[in-house]
Amino acid sequence: MTAQRLVHQSENLRADVAVGERIDVPLTRLMVKVQVERTMTATRWAGGSVSKNELRERRAATDRAADEFRQSADGALTATGREDEPYVAELKHSLADLAAFRERADSRRGGAERTIGYYSDLVDRIIRVYQNEFSHAEDAELIQESGVVVTMFTVSEMVARETTILAVAGPSRRLSSSGFAEFVNSVGSQRYQYDEWVAPYLTAEDRADYDQVFASDGWKTKVRIEDAAISDHQNTASGVKLPKVADAWRGAYDKFAARLAALDAKQARAVLVHADAKATQLETEVIWLIVGNGAALIAVAAVIVLTTRSVLRRLRGLHQRTVAIAEDTLPDVVARLQRGQPVDDDALPAVSGDQDEVGRISDAFARVVSVSVDGHAQLAAERQGFGMFAAGIASRTGNLVSRQLTLTDELQDAFGHDEELLAGLMRSDQLTVGMRRQIENLLILAGGEIPDPHTEPMRVADLLREAAAEVEDFRRIERQALDEISVAPRVISEISHLLAELLDNATRFSPPQSKVVVRAELVTDGLLVDIEDRGPRVTAATYEEMNGRLHSAPRYSVLAENAHRLGLFVVGHIAEQLGATVTLRRSVYGGTSAVVILPEELLVPTESVRTGKEAPRAAVTPAPAPGTLNERKPELVLHAKTAPADRRTPERSPERPVESKPPLPSVTREGDAKPALPERVPQAHIAERLRAPHAPETAVDQDAATPEEVADAWADYEHGTQTVEEELRQDQP
Repeated sequence: MTAQRLVHQSENLRADVAVGERIDVPLTRLMVKVQVERTMTATRWAGGSVSKNELRERRAATDRAADEFRQSADGALTATGREDEPYVAELKHSLADLAAFRERADSRRGGAERTIGYYSDLVDRIIRVYQNEFSHAEDAELIQESGVVVTMFTVSEMVARETTILAVAGPSRRLSSSGFAEFVNSVGSQRYQYDEWVAPYLTAEDRADYDQVFASDGWKTKVRIEDAAISDHQNTASGVKLPKVADAWRGAYDKFAARLAALDAKQARAVLVHADAKATQLETEVIWLIVGNGAALIAVAAVIVLTTRSVLRRLRGLHQRTVAIAEDTLPDVVARLQRGQPVDDDALPAVSGDQDEVGRISDAFARVVSVSVDGHAQLAAERQGFGMFAAGIASRTGNLVSRQLTLTDELQDAFGHDEELLAGLMRSDQLTVGMRRQIENLLILAGGEIPDPHTEPMRVADLLREAAAEVEDFRRIERQALDEISVAPRVISEISHLLAELLDNATRFSPPQSKVVVRAELVTDGLLVDIEDRGPRVTAATYEEMNGRLHSAPRYSVLAENAHRLGLFVVGHIAEQLGATVTLRRSVYGGTSAVVILPEELLVPTESVRTGKEAPRAAVTPAPAPGTLNERKPELVLHAKTAPADRRTPERSPERPVESKPPLPSVTREGDAKPALPERVPQAHIAERLRAPHAPETAVDQDAATPEEVADAWADYEHGTQTVEEELRQDQP
């Protein structure tokens, strides 16, 4: 690759040298001819002593130089494959306009500055051709030498422009303000560029040659005229009048112009010679590089041939042992660890201590296997320990919860007629349900499943009601089921538990007086459930962290460090089992919005609730005593899950509170036609078979309504109760 780069660089230098050798001399001659014609044109325009014949001969010389340049450039660029050289093409295009500007100069159309500007632009294009000559070179020294030559050509052009500007002034020595400004700029430019960009980079011999020109009488006269024109000029209404000494400029310029042009051409040829020598040097380097690399390659090949066989033989054995361990030994060891069985150390690879590379690789692999086995052993121990811990806690707590729920049932049966006590018992039942949910959390995190006794689909509205009933502060939850759809029986308990955890989190982390709104509606991907609270503001980084816990199952060590956020881990586990997605984000009200997307395969169509008959409406009881109108009755909440799986018996079925609800007579007030205020009937919550001993006279027939009709009737009852209570509060003095 290095040789190829050097060869490419050498070829570019050879091409640049070939082009330069063929066009540099014609190009230099063309530049000088254009400069002389420009000065003669300006002199004739200003009324100087230039005849038509002299001007015609000068133009003919320029045309010959231009033709010579075109022929040389076309031949050189074709030979080197650079026909599309842009600067040469631009120069030839500008030369095509030469005849038109000559005609303008003869007829004095368009102004002297525009015509003179064309000649100056032509010279600038010639200098750009020089500047682009070695732009392909990758040698810093060669580029620097080329830049010095280009700058020297620019200095000579600035001096030639001064000559043209003074020729435009004519015998009257009057310049326009713009012409005088251009003269001053040319003086400053040629002096600065030579001092800063030419003189420091010239060799001692070349600088001595230029110093001879600058020490000549002609150059000294030129400098004296420049200083006098800048310091002794007179500003007039029509422009600037130059001092009389400016008349000596032409004679002084002719004395050093040819010598200066010769030095510039010499510098250009020196660059070509240096470039040719550099190309030869690069070719020599390529030859030595190829020879040296070839010898080194042969030596390396010999070493490789001698060592490869030995290394490959050992690597083949190492590969066979590694594959055997990875495919057979290690999976068997991991499986034994997960089953809690001991592992024989002889089955694992041992560290041999070899110091060569193959031996080190073998030892490194043995260490990797050892670390992997240790990690699996530790993980298996953690899982087993946590499973035993969770099982023990769940067993003990489950027994306590079962006893607590049994005791609550007995107290409700015995003291259900006492409304104040009944409210306390309902509160106790609600807390017990929360305890059961925590036990189910332990079962989920330990890898167990929530038992689901449901055999029929459940409407989304009933599912939201069941999930809200699991929350301690359920009165703050506002439910909105926007679509009529049902959930498959096998996932009702899991979805209810997931929503209950999110609702519990929303009520606990939002102000006590605020509402928590849960909405459910169908979307393209399934069922969307949005739980929105008015809790404190949470940062974007915290949301990202919490969503990470929801979307990936954590290690037990992470659970231990975040015991106060086990609800998020539980939700994540359930969502992973259901194929659902749960995302927490900022609500428009400043709180948190939990968005749950349940997949479509968990949903079933909801059958028609009414089949030709109206759902039974709840009646109301007779009017209570006047002293009880202001007492707020404890709200009866339907618990679809009021006990663990082992307690979900017919005696305590999910529909018990609704099916056992007796008709309630109406309540009226004298002189008032307002709706009746419902009143709780003692022992109305007790199941049919439990109420029989206390009411032997008549048994209540089993309601033949469907579960959907019962749910609708109970919802109407709750809505009516709330409406009547609000109206009664408004009527109070």
